[in-house]
Amino acid sequence: MLDPRILEELGARLSGLIAASPAADIEKNARALLGSVFAKLDLVSREEFDIQTQVLQRTREKLKALEARLDRLENSPHEPAQPA
Repeated sequence: MLDPRILEELGARLSGLIAASPAADIEKNARALLGSVFAKLDLVSREEFDIQTQVLQRTREKLKALEARLDRLENSPHEPAQPA
């Protein structure tokens, strides 16, 4: 089995090599380009998505309760309306 320290050392050396090479500039430019593209896509954060999901769930629960209440009101026996 590999010693985790060997993998950490290898990762550190590779990071050092990449930082000293043109690959670092390519990575920085790629990140900037992707950031620009994502900004134009009008995306929302995961946190905002989760909040809106909770709001939708509560709205569905309220709608279901209102539909059940309306059904009970419409189907309950009641006195017929008296002519005016």
